[in-house]
Amino acid sequence: MTTPTTEHLELASRLLREEARAVAALATLPEGFERAVELIDACARAGGTVLVTGLGKSGLIGAKISATMASLGIPSHAVHPTEAAHGDLGRFRPSDLVLALSFSGKTAEVVALCGLLRQDGLPIVTITGARPEQGAQPDPLSRLATVPLSLGLEHEALHPRFSAPTASTTATLALGDALAIAAAARRGFTDADFARRHPGGALGGALRPVMDIARCTIHGHLPVAPASASVIEAQRLTQPTAPAARRPGAILLVDDNGRLAGIFTDGDLRRLVLRDRTELDRPIGDVMTKNPRTIPHTALARDAVALVLEYRQDEVPIVDADGKPVGLLDVQDLVALKLVEG
Repeated sequence: MTTPTTEHLELASRLLREEARAVAALATLPEGFERAVELIDACARAGGTVLVTGLGKSGLIGAKISATMASLGIPSHAVHPTEAAHGDLGRFRPSDLVLALSFSGKTAEVVALCGLLRQDGLPIVTITGARPEQGAQPDPLSRLATVPLSLGLEHEALHPRFSAPTASTTATLALGDALAIAAAARRGFTDADFARRHPGGALGGALRPVMDIARCTIHGHLPVAPASASVIEAQRLTQPTAPAARRPGAILLVDDNGRLAGIFTDGDLRRLVLRDRTELDRPIGDVMTKNPRTIPHTALARDAVALVLEYRQDEVPIVDADGKPVGLLDVQDLVALKLVEG
């Protein structure tokens, strides 16, 4: 006989497996999915709004789907079906689209709202649970839909022991995300567009242009010296002119054409002095790290994070299309944005 604790863990594991299967089954895409994406795209292009509605847990899932669409450049709001009957119907315009959620397809408030909106000619996309059996009538909500989408689910995870919304809400959320991503891709939405709509937090920071986060750029104090200079001369050439100016932990060395030839870090200088101080008079090109890993000036912060984490490189030269240095990203620039740990 299993202990209660073991039974609880087995139930949790079974729940996750059943929810995973519910999502995986949607990978073939429900009938009508492409048409639903076309309608969402057309709505956004016409200046309309995707209004998402559902009651209870479906309403909470709908709010998240709506937020995802908005962050992907598709205007969207969540609308409570009961509040709609008490004045919020004024939110709906002829250019809008309705995404209605109900696992049973029989939620009275949602069905009533969609009945009114269908009379006004608004396109309606619905997400409900089970597909109707051959020859059987669809559920009331699907009958009102311009495009009805089905999750292909007969019941919740752990049925019949539990009836709480589990597999249905997880699958609905996944299908809503798929609609949002597909519509955004159809509209040519890019990460740069996403970054403008999501500037906050680690996610927004990771999508910022690398030139925006580097504190040493061509417009400020960028420590650049010719590779033909001596070590000591290169140090003098790259000293900050202002007393309070920040000095980075490396010097960028360029060839006669101004292209990046190498990098010389503070660590390189310490090791050189400890080894033989007379080498300070040597050409820095002899002791620099040649052809260091770089990132282009068009890169995003996440590209720099990947480089730093993979190669443990604390200073990353930023170069333009001609290979000329335009910035120097220090790992502390990424630490300040909490993109990597200090």
